[in-house]
Amino acid sequence: MDTRTAPARLRIARLRETLADQQLHAVLVPSADPHLSEYLPAHWQGREWFSGFTGSMGTLVVTATKAAVFADSRYWVQAEAELAGSGIELVKIPTGAATHHLDWIAAEVPAGAALGVDGQVLGLAAAKQLAEVCQRAGIVLKTQSDPLAAAWPERASLPAAAIYDHKAPHAPLGRPAKLAAVRAAMARHGASHHFVSTVDDIAWITNLRGADVDYNPVFLAHLLISQTDAVLFVGAGKVPAALAATLAADGILLADYAHAAAGLAALPPQATLLIDPRRVTLGLREAAAPGVSMIEAINPSTLAKSRKTAEEAAFVREAMAQDGAAMCHFYAWFEAAQARGERITEITIDEKLSAERAKRPGFVGLSFPTIAGFNANGALPHYRATAQSHAVIEGNGLLLIDSGGQYLGGTTDITRVWPVGTISDEHRHDFTLVLKGTLQLSRARFPTGTLSPALDALARAPLWAESMEYGHGTGHGVGYFLNVHEGPQSISKAIPDANMAMQPGMITSIEPGLYKPGRHGVRIENLVLNVAAPASEFGEFLEFETLTLCPIDTRCLDMALMRADEIDWLNRYHAIVRERLAPLVDGAGLTWLMTRTEPIPTP
Repeated sequence: MDTRTAPARLRIARLRETLADQQLHAVLVPSADPHLSEYLPAHWQGREWFSGFTGSMGTLVVTATKAAVFADSRYWVQAEAELAGSGIELVKIPTGAATHHLDWIAAEVPAGAALGVDGQVLGLAAAKQLAEVCQRAGIVLKTQSDPLAAAWPERASLPAAAIYDHKAPHAPLGRPAKLAAVRAAMARHGASHHFVSTVDDIAWITNLRGADVDYNPVFLAHLLISQTDAVLFVGAGKVPAALAATLAADGILLADYAHAAAGLAALPPQATLLIDPRRVTLGLREAAAPGVSMIEAINPSTLAKSRKTAEEAAFVREAMAQDGAAMCHFYAWFEAAQARGERITEITIDEKLSAERAKRPGFVGLSFPTIAGFNANGALPHYRATAQSHAVIEGNGLLLIDSGGQYLGGTTDITRVWPVGTISDEHRHDFTLVLKGTLQLSRARFPTGTLSPALDALARAPLWAESMEYGHGTGHGVGYFLNVHEGPQSISKAIPDANMAMQPGMITSIEPGLYKPGRHGVRIENLVLNVAAPASEFGEFLEFETLTLCPIDTRCLDMALMRADEIDWLNRYHAIVRERLAPLVDGAGLTWLMTRTEPIPTP
């Protein structure tokens, strides 16, 4: 194969020509947009366009002579395949938060040379780190323009999807109440103004939803809040006139999306602006008028939206039941189709499962691309089947399905593993160890305010006991009809900060895994709600209510590894699943549910 004409090689060559024209020796391309989103509109998918690496996270650095993509273990196999023949080096990093690209830049960019990066998509916290490295290495850092623009004539335009109202009853707290809560937090910080760029924060504050980002019901906007009014900077024509009038009555005025920087520049010199350094970009920070005082702290809305109200939790339980009912009908079809000898592929699974979810009340769309990975494909944590590359479900092995839906009353995310044909003792052993980790964390009780990373080892302990490990976090926060990944809590190896404290009402995933490249992968994921546990003389405590409703396949268990208390938990969970889902399913779906929730005999 002649790789000289590979798309990535040609695009990198074009980018280098542009760098030379701009007198830049190198360019940094983060996976980011002006809102520091996890999932990006096509307009800002420059790292993917120029490198060919399609993972959802990663960093590209291109110099006059070298190019490298920095990606963590979730993407190593994928990145190696997608970067093959491109001339781009894969640098393996331990976590998505690692900063190895900074050391690489210091080593590869000569002193006195210029490094370009678009300050409009460079997070403020990341910009500080980059500036320090460049200063030490004598590198000239240029952030005032977008180095990609001239080299990317095929670039997509900004999305133009309409914005809609997330109404009661599913939005139980109104906009005025949310704005009042944010303003109260501003007052505690001594801030006269607050600038918000993260799209899920804005959607939560305004009770608005959109479709600018695949799988996330959000829209591109910035929000500037004062103690008396609020300005939503959003694309022209995206807000219908009637909704605009409703927003105005609630104290939210509209301005053009492109005018956000001008809005910051127009702040009075005596203003005190609250910004979140992890959730605002360098370019927007620098747009603020000279003399404006800055207070750096987490967005108050990030903390508030992580704590679901009792009303929201009730709607989430309903959404989980509808989601579980969809899976019952899907898995009933799947097992029957297997028995009939029908040809089933990973693509078929995605299509059939999505179609079952679409039948459920309140369903809006998927919450992320479905991961259906059979055998070796299941060992790729962020695998996605394509028309060009996918497996047929045949023979023997494990099928991993990680999927979720967006409902008006909540967001779901679930992973299950199912046996196909005859599975091995190794399959059962690995499945059971992962399940033991899921159960151990699910049953935990801990003091209110515990920093969430402190819980991570509970899920890893059964695997660590056999010198096994997985490379991703154990749990992420989940939004309320919002992004499937949200903070501030993170059950992971992240270095903890005070904002990661576990509080009542938070919804978090529990998803330990085990991946054996080229063979199989196991991940068992439920969403859980922080609820009050009995208090004591030692203070307030929390425990988890498991929200996800779907059987865990007991055919994959190695019963010799299961303790009586673990079997009891699983039986009680399956009894709840049966009770909650039986009224919502019928026919083959009901038969499947009853079969898969049969209690396991206790030794």
